[in-house]
Amino acid sequence: MSDPVVTRCADPEAVAARVAEVMAAAIDGARTIRGAAHVALSGGSLSHAYQLVGPLLPDWRDVHLWYGDERCVPLDDEESNHRLATEHFDAPDATWHPVATHLSCDEAAAAYAQEIADVTLDVAVNGMGPDGHTASLFPGFPQVHADGVCVAVHGSPKPPPDRVTLTLPKLNASHRILLAVTGSAKAPMLARVLVGPDPEVPASLLDRERLEIVADAAALDG
Repeated sequence: MSDPVVTRCADPEAVAARVAEVMAAAIDGARTIRGAAHVALSGGSLSHAYQLVGPLLPDWRDVHLWYGDERCVPLDDEESNHRLATEHFDAPDATWHPVATHLSCDEAAAAYAQEIADVTLDVAVNGMGPDGHTASLFPGFPQVHADGVCVAVHGSPKPPPDRVTLTLPKLNASHRILLAVTGSAKAPMLARVLVGPDPEVPASLLDRERLEIVADAAALDG
């Protein structure tokens, strides 16, 4: 079993800068090699990284922006990952792929699975909760063990209760995976991620050969 790359940063600002740097490099490399780039975004504390990455590329043509997960709320709702990303991400000429949240949660998951099925993500950007969840893959939920591409989540321990999430197999098929972790509240679970794969800690199940953990001192030291 390989160990993930761990990049230690002084503070959340430095974490955001590193995430932005890796995203820009992955996008630039993918466009050079394959003519297009595919990125999966998440919400939470990553909005500052999205602000920083925009100016790092001269243009955003042939860049496709997807979501690792989304809340089943209107796209202009304050809880929407799409709203958060589009408010902070200056990516002119990029192609956005929002989840069809006007459908039922199960229908939205099925539609997104079909849309992204043949896409190999160049980089999947993930956060982690204090409970060890990543995307909307929560400890003890059957979706952690789901096959396929994209599934619905009902009864999420964090509001809103209904969500759509990419599966671990889909996330782990990405060329690169980022896991951004900040704050001492997440230190105990990050320590468990670093020990090795544990089904009770979904973030630890990200493919360690493709994974870079970008964490601040508080998250690494507790």
